Amino acid sequence: QVQLVESGGGLVQPGGSLRLSCAASRFTLGYYGMHWFRQAPGKEREGVSCISSSDGSTYYADSVKGRFTISRDNAKNTVYLQMNSLKPEDTAVYYCARGPTCAKPIYDYWGQGTQVTVSS
Repeated sequence: QVQLVESGGGLVQPGGSLRLSCAASRFTLGYYGMHWFRQAPGKEREGVSCISSSDGSTYYADSVKGRFTISRDNAKNTVYLQMNSLKPEDTAVYYCARGPTCAKPIYDYWGQGTQVTVSS
């Protein structure tokens, strides 16, 4: 059964860093567009970043550009989201999702989410 399992969330002070991981099983994530989303309480889900299957191109929401970095380790079948210079408004549950590409808003598998809280 296809699975995506996120980890790495937690409580961090403003300006701090966290690295989220999304471990994939039962498929090779290098063949898919892998996405990170987040959802804060009372807000709509927001696309944060994506890494493409074809050439590893990366895409970011304007709100995280320059602070977050998405990457992929094909040997570990894991995608990462390095989050630096965190702000309170980054507080949310972060999810990874699988899609055919980064260009199409189609997602067939989701992880369970990991909580990120940025607070002093």
